[in-house]
Amino acid sequence: IKQPLNGISNNIDQTLNIANNIGYPVLIRPSYVLGGRAMEIAYDANALRSYAENAMKVSTNNTILIDQYLENAIEIDVDLIRDQDGKVFIAGIMEHIEEAGIHSGDSGCSLPPFSVNAVIEDQIIVWVTKIANQINVVGLMNVQLALKDNQLYVLEVNPRASRTVPFVAKSINMPIAKIASKVMAGKKLSELIPSLDRKKLDKFNVKESVFPFNKFEGVDLILGPEMKSTGEVMGIDKNFLSAFIKSQIASGTNLPNKGNVFLSIDDDNKNKLLPIAKKLKQLNFNLIATKGTASFLNNNGLDVTIINKVKEGSPHIVNSLLSQEIDLVINTTKTQHSIRDSYSIRRTSLMNNIPYYTTIAGAKVAVDAIEVLKKNNLTVTNLQSMN
Repeated sequence: IKQPLNGISNNIDQTLNIANNIGYPVLIRPSYVLGGRAMEIAYDANALRSYAENAMKVSTNNTILIDQYLENAIEIDVDLIRDQDGKVFIAGIMEHIEEAGIHSGDSGCSLPPFSVNAVIEDQIIVWVTKIANQINVVGLMNVQLALKDNQLYVLEVNPRASRTVPFVAKSINMPIAKIASKVMAGKKLSELIPSLDRKKLDKFNVKESVFPFNKFEGVDLILGPEMKSTGEVMGIDKNFLSAFIKSQIASGTNLPNKGNVFLSIDDDNKNKLLPIAKKLKQLNFNLIATKGTASFLNNNGLDVTIINKVKEGSPHIVNSLLSQEIDLVINTTKTQHSIRDSYSIRRTSLMNNIPYYTTIAGAKVAVDAIEVLKKNNLTVTNLQSMN
């Protein structure tokens, strides 16, 4: 069973040596913390030294974990129940909407998966069953995996209930926590559920995270390995993108069907932006971008209006956001410098209720959803009729 290259350290020099052997970028995390506290992605030694010092302060035993960071990988969550006889019930396989590296508590996710094929799902089931049997878990277990270049990796295993259990229970209409509690008390799965087969679903269930950013002045909206959300909602529909739209509406994000889209993208993601920008043009949106992003898109045949960054002077993008001239913001960053420079864009978008996406994966699904929204009306089904 594959996992990313990794190491364990309890001092800064050792951390730097491990990272050099693994190769940047690396993900660091303190030992025994919840919610991804002080977890960071480091792209160079200077950032790693700063992050590692902070991580060691919050670690309960001065130990930090260093993992190879799998860039642009799909993240997958699995919740299962295993009984004392070794029987395993796969309650749910969830595909994250944001790429691996965003905390699972902050990612949107879909049950069933919306892009993972059946061969990979079968491999996931084999792997998680082997792990559950090897560690002899009785009750709930959560596994987080990553899929990169069609290769599967295990990121972490939690021999306990995960925050995804209520979402899975509602999605498959089974009292997962109650079943697991009875299994832990000695009952067998065969006594509690009619079949160990994974439940076949005819609807997509999309979970979306809800953030408290508007309640806390000065907090940045950018997502990363440290969890920031304080709640979640879900959307249900026969179509994945329609379910996604419902989850956005429930979380307070109303996707536009026309208007101006602002784009500011880090260099590594510009090629991935191109098909998204082309689709926005096909949907008759006007594209507005900072110089670097605009130059890239113009060179690829798209008509884009250039706008100043804040540090380049007025009139700049924050002026346009405050004037309600922008209907959607797509802003990705990588370095600490670019995160600081674009902070005011994200914060102004939030305070003016302008939909924003800070990952390419999230932006792609959102733009695909806008296309669906322009062509189809959403339908509503009462919860009581679903089973």
